[in-house]
Amino acid sequence: MKKYLYTSLYLNIYTCFFFGMNAQELTLSVKAERPVSQAMKDSLQMNTSFKDLLSLKKETDTLYLKMQRMGFIESELLQLQKENDSSYIADFFLGKKYNEISIFYSEEDFSKKELQRVASEITDTYFTLPFEAIPNSLRKLTTLRNQKGNAFARLRLSEFEKDENNNLSATLLVDNGNFRNVDSIAVKGYEKFPRSFLKYYAGIKKGEVFNQKKLVEQNENLNSLGFVSAIKPPEALFRKDSTTVYFYLEKQNNNLFDGIIGFATDEETQKLTFNGYLNLELNNNLNFGEQLLLNYKSDGKEQVNFRVKATLPYLFKSPIGLSGELKIFKRDSTFITTEQQLRATYQINPKSTIYLGYKGYDSSNLLDNAVAGSPVEDFKSNFLIAGGTYLKTQNKKLFPIKTILSLDGGVGSRKNDSITENQVRLEGLLSNIFNLNFKNSIFVQNSTSILVSDSYLVNELFRFGGINSIRGFNENSIDASFFSVVNTEYRYQFNEGVYLHSIIDFAYFENETLKLKQNLYSFGVGIGLNTKAGLFKFNVANGNTENQNFSFSNTKIHISVSSKF
Repeated sequence: MKKYLYTSLYLNIYTCFFFGMNAQELTLSVKAERPVSQAMKDSLQMNTSFKDLLSLKKETDTLYLKMQRMGFIESELLQLQKENDSSYIADFFLGKKYNEISIFYSEEDFSKKELQRVASEITDTYFTLPFEAIPNSLRKLTTLRNQKGNAFARLRLSEFEKDENNNLSATLLVDNGNFRNVDSIAVKGYEKFPRSFLKYYAGIKKGEVFNQKKLVEQNENLNSLGFVSAIKPPEALFRKDSTTVYFYLEKQNNNLFDGIIGFATDEETQKLTFNGYLNLELNNNLNFGEQLLLNYKSDGKEQVNFRVKATLPYLFKSPIGLSGELKIFKRDSTFITTEQQLRATYQINPKSTIYLGYKGYDSSNLLDNAVAGSPVEDFKSNFLIAGGTYLKTQNKKLFPIKTILSLDGGVGSRKNDSITENQVRLEGLLSNIFNLNFKNSIFVQNSTSILVSDSYLVNELFRFGGINSIRGFNENSIDASFFSVVNTEYRYQFNEGVYLHSIIDFAYFENETLKLKQNLYSFGVGIGLNTKAGLFKFNVANGNTENQNFSFSNTKIHISVSSKF
C-alpha cells in the first residue's frame, strides 16, 4: 500500500513539473546584420510572447513574409537561436530595402486609364509602384479583370530582376481563366416579382458578361423601386458550363395615402361644398408594376384640383408602356379646365425613357359677364407631345433619387371663337443632389415652362406656387406664360429617419395677359421625419416679390405626409 502511495506522489510531482515547464511563456526578439529600428518593429507588428514553441516558429515565418512585402526581398532567416529556457532570438539577414518596383505589363491586359487607379507613373511598357502597395494594387487590378467577365482571373508577379543601377523590376502575368456570361437569372423571396423590371428597369439581361460590380448597382436600382427591397447583395453560382445570378428580393407595401376631407354649406348658395385634400397612390398591387394615382385638393372656395393617372409599364414583356392622365382645375367661379393626356413610353436603358403622346385641353368660362383685363374664354387645344426622362437613383432611404432630367414638348393649336392659333408648350425639370458626405448634401432643382402663342388666355396659362414649386406662396396662385423656378436646400441628415434643411428659392415669371414680368424669392427652413405613419415634411417659408419689403405676414407653412400601407 505504501509503495502505491509513493508512486502516485511521484507521478503528481512529475505531472505538475511537466505542465509547469510547458506553461512557461516564451519570448521572441529579432536581430539582423544592422540594428532593427523601432519604426520597423512597429511596421512588422510582431508578437513577442508565446505559449509554446510551435506558435513562436509560426510568428518567425510570418515575420519573414512581412519583410519580403516591405521590400527586403533578399531577406532570409539565418537561424532561430535559443538564448535560454524561455527566450529565443530570430537572426535575419535583411539585405537592401527596395522602396519601389517597375512592373512590365501588356496593353492587351490593362489600359493606361485602368492602371491610373493604382499607379501615377505609367509608361507604354511599365508602371511603378511603391513596394508596400503591391498586394493592394494587385487586388484592385484583379477586380477590374473580374468586372470584365473574368470571374476567376488571377494576377501575379514573376521574373524579378535587378539592373545595373540596382533598380528592381518584374513582369505582370495575368491568368484570365474562363470568361463568364450570365446564363440564367433567379429571384428568391419575391417569386411573383415582375421580371420585365429586371431586364428594362435594372438592365439585367441573359448573355451579358458577368460583372459583380454592375450587378450590385443593378440591385440598388431595384431597391429604389419602392415596392421591393433587396434582402442581401446578389450572388452568383458558377457551374462548369453555366453561371446563374441570384437576386434576393422582398415585396414591400408601397401604397401611399394622405388626406383630410371636410364638408361645409356655402352661405350664399346653401349648397354642400367639399374642402381638404386627398392623395392616394396604389403601386404594384397586381404584381405587374402598375401604378394608380388619385389627387384631390380643394379649399372650398377659390380652387379645386383633381387628378387621376394610371400607368402600365412593360406591356407584353417589352420596353413599351402606356399611361393615361386626367386633370381638372377649377378656379372659384371664373373658369374650369380639363386636361387629358395619353402617352406611349419606351425605355432605352435603365436610366433613360422617351415617350410620344397626345395632350388635350378643354376649358370653359364660368363668368356671366366679361371682366376687363382678364381674358377668360372657352377654348379647346390639342397637342402632339414628345419628351424624355433621365433618372439616376442612389441607395438612400430618404432621398432615393439623385438626378432627374426631364424634357417635355408639345406642338398643337388652340381653337376659340372660330379662331385657330398654333401653339408650342415646352416644360423642363432638372434636379440633382450633391452629396458632400453621409450627413451633408445640397439639393438643387430648376423647373421651367413656356407657352409660345400669338395671344394668351388666363385659363390656359401655367400655374405655380406652393410646396412643389416656389415655397412661401399659396398653391397654384401665380399665372404665367413663362416661368423658371430654382429650388435649393442645404440638408443635414441626423440619421436614416430625420433631416433638417434650408429653403432658398428664386423664380422669374412673365404673364403676357397682364404684361407683367417679375422676380420672386423665398427663404425658410424645413424638417423631414420618417415616422411609422410615413414621411412627414414641415416647411416654413417667407415669400416676397421684387422690391417688396420683408413681412412676416407673407410666411407660409407647408405640411405634407406620405403614409405607406
